Amino acid sequence: MNSKSWKTFVAILVAATLMLSACATKTSEPEAAAEESEKFIFGLLMVGAYNDQGWSQAHYDAGLYVQENVPGTEMVYIDKVNTADRPGTTPAQLAEELVAKGAKLIIFNSDDMKDSAHEFAAAHPEITVIHASGDGAWVDGNAYQDLPNLTNVMSRMEYGKEMAGCAAALTSTTGKIGYLGPLINEETRRLAASAYLGAKYCWENVAGNDPTALEFEVMWIGFWFNIPGVTSDPTQVADDFYNRGFDVVISGIDTTEALTEAKKYTDEGSTVYAIPYDFKGACEQASDVCLGVPYYNWGPSYVKYIQAAMDGSFAPSWDFVGPDWTDINNADTSALGFEKGAALTEENAAKLDEFITALAGGLNLWTGPLNLQDGTAFLADGEVATDYQVWYLPQLLEGMTGLSTPAE
Repeated sequence: MNSKSWKTFVAILVAATLMLSACATKTSEPEAAAEESEKFIFGLLMVGAYNDQGWSQAHYDAGLYVQENVPGTEMVYIDKVNTADRPGTTPAQLAEELVAKGAKLIIFNSDDMKDSAHEFAAAHPEITVIHASGDGAWVDGNAYQDLPNLTNVMSRMEYGKEMAGCAAALTSTTGKIGYLGPLINEETRRLAASAYLGAKYCWENVAGNDPTALEFEVMWIGFWFNIPGVTSDPTQVADDFYNRGFDVVISGIDTTEALTEAKKYTDEGSTVYAIPYDFKGACEQASDVCLGVPYYNWGPSYVKYIQAAMDGSFAPSWDFVGPDWTDINNADTSALGFEKGAALTEENAAKLDEFITALAGGLNLWTGPLNLQDGTAFLADGEVATDYQVWYLPQLLEGMTGLSTPAE
């Protein structure tokens, strides 16, 4: 082949290669766009910081769980959705921002977001709305909204709090157990009461102690976490418990002040313990004073709802979800769990396991006779509380010290 022919051949080869490359590029662009458009984006609004090691982080981690287990999903989120961090904005307005980012499903993660969740769901029938801890989709509840795109989910954390109360009672040597509570509403009353029931049962029936020697006091800070100048300081509230001889503090707030203060007092020579809340890894901050943590596992429920929204089978529901009693710490099946802490002795851990086995076998601490804090009969002898009675508990229970309603 002469030089001229060779140059012609090379030119034709290069041109053909460029044409094929161009065709390939034109083909891949629509495919990439289609792949992007098929992605299911879900939005998450969190009342606290996404990494608070409490309530909000449990939801954030559940969103990551969805991304790992449901192909084609992507999470967008806004955290610190509260009036202190975002004055002048509502959760409904922030949900609009997530929709603008492509979200087809929005999770509102706090009871404080109830009104906004209902407002947004009514205004956006095309968007699936999940309101965690709410009751707007409960046909027999007090706040039913009849919205076809709204679902509520809440773990039966009453069991987790009963376990926390039991661990506290088995460990306490003073019989003085403190409960560090957030704001006062039906949810927080029933969870504090559940911790009391667990403590009372194990103090009397497992540890064999004098029932009259148990003191269970609740102190409320006014919100889910500390807002300087607005709430009581949970650090000071925890300190007050420890200074008055309470040797175990059970936390009902979203953050870990009870645990960090227990660590401080222990380092100074006291023997005190704490039980944090919400997040499986909460004990890691101070494992040597942590008896364990009752935690939420929202991932399996969120997977179910998001898959249903994706395949068109979503239907409104109110879901009060219990643990998987075959393994309460199964990350794929259990809506709540209890992670034992390093401070719980082997002996007490074994007793707690026996208590959990009894709960799995049908032991129901919400069985009468039970009175409300003011002495009013709540459950007659042998009467088992309904979900409605537990959910809407109007007061703390008899035997508990602390406010049942906000101070005027």
